[in-house]
Amino acid sequence: MNAVLLPILFVVLGYLVGTIPTGYLISRWRGVDIRRVGSGNIGATNVLRSVGPLAGLFVLVVDPLKGVLAVALPSYFGMDPWIVAATAFATVLGNTFNVMLRFRGGKGVATTFGVFLVIDPVVALLAVVLFAITLWIARYVSLASILAVCSGPLMLLARGEAPPSNMLLAFALASLILWSHRENIERLRTGIERRLGERGPKPAGPPPPAEAVAEGDAGEGDAAATERGPEPHDAPRGR
Repeated sequence: MNAVLLPILFVVLGYLVGTIPTGYLISRWRGVDIRRVGSGNIGATNVLRSVGPLAGLFVLVVDPLKGVLAVALPSYFGMDPWIVAATAFATVLGNTFNVMLRFRGGKGVATTFGVFLVIDPVVALLAVVLFAITLWIARYVSLASILAVCSGPLMLLARGEAPPSNMLLAFALASLILWSHRENIERLRTGIERRLGERGPKPAGPPPPAEAVAEGDAGEGDAAATERGPEPHDAPRGR
């Protein structure tokens, strides 16, 4: 019985640990509902922009610890690697689809880093280096996050010694991160994604030329005059 219940217990526990809404809790403590400001995401980036650097740093530290804690438990008890991988995926899933927040949550990047710190620390640290380099060059947090997580499967393949459970986990988490960043990918494609440090939304495109604005205003004025009809001083006067 324990051989069946214990793996289920670890997977469920992993999901519940992942649902701890770090960004939401620290923001509410600061008097902000993080779901109603900025991008509405409870992750570290939105907390940093909407609440402040200390709150953002808190989320950036605690979210990986959720992954470390959830995966360290089955690893400590010597569970099968497939159970450890399933627990890791459930933890990131809980962070992204949070049952406490009506299945809304963070993007899962920091928690993914935490689970890989336990499963494969070398890959986790190399991914952080890639994240930092990309962020330094491009200043897009979303792009740096996507490249860092999606590099995981390639790093495992390059090393050639990863168990199949870790390979499947890396591909599954990369797919999940791509899905959670689908809106960021679209903004990157259209050139309106905000860089780190930018404030306010970027315009969707270049402003219209001044000539076009002037012509448009004149056209609207003519149309309005036509709809109104002749002005009182133009009306025929009675004799």
